[in-house]
Amino acid sequence: MAFKITKIMDLDSIDFLVDVEAPEIAERFHPGQFVMLMTRKEGERIPMSVMKAHDGKISMFIRKLGKTSKEIRDGLSSFENVIGPLGNGIEEKKYGTVVVVSDAVCGHAENYAICQALGKIEGNNIISIQTFPSEKEIYPDEYLTKKIANRHFITTEDGSVGDKGSYVTTLKRLLDNDVKIDYVFGGGKLPTMKEVSTILAINNIDNLFTTRQMMVDGSGMCGACRVYIDGEMKLACIDGPMFDSRKVNWTRAMKRYGMFKKEEKIADEYYEITKGGCGQCQK
Repeated sequence: MAFKITKIMDLDSIDFLVDVEAPEIAERFHPGQFVMLMTRKEGERIPMSVMKAHDGKISMFIRKLGKTSKEIRDGLSSFENVIGPLGNGIEEKKYGTVVVVSDAVCGHAENYAICQALGKIEGNNIISIQTFPSEKEIYPDEYLTKKIANRHFITTEDGSVGDKGSYVTTLKRLLDNDVKIDYVFGGGKLPTMKEVSTILAINNIDNLFTTRQMMVDGSGMCGACRVYIDGEMKLACIDGPMFDSRKVNWTRAMKRYGMFKKEEKIADEYYEITKGGCGQCQK
């Protein structure tokens, strides 16, 4: 069964939106969960965060980063398989003042999904902070969280819009101004999450952050996505993917996440050579 892609649209120079027909997944999806994508039978499985479930479809933000993501952006019409929803969704309830932060493509998808769900619950005050490299890399308004959060901040790494640096800068400013924060959700770059975990620990703020790791099957069979939480091994695919950042061994998580960079680069380079259909290159 093929899963039809109904929309592909660039969000900036490297990130793009994909809508795919997946009614059973859309019906069961909860923020915090993810799906596994396969472009073809012989292809790899890649985990992907979901930005929105709507009208029998799921929307995802994807980055043109490696072989498979480039294959999708270069005109893929359908996925061989979309598996999910996988992992554990967040508890959709009243938290009070919730801050949702993100600084990378999958994190922005999760930010949107969480803001949309928790914003519908009476008693929640949603503050969303999104970080982009520069002003020119900010997503179009309809794909930001500004319309679904009570307060919305954009920070840029170069300082061209908002606070300069990551969402950590803005979060610190809110705390310095005595804004009472009851809970924080987040996702994106692992080094930023390591940095913010210290602040959340100092201020004793409960939180959940997506601890992204390499995945093979996404169902707990392979053990590739193991992370260490309070010294105990967990699997991001079935025990997570979101964990209390104060308990994550970020050093080990970052080291493990970069284990296959060499192989990924080789696959990417091979794809760039062969995508034009050169018979000699494909032999």
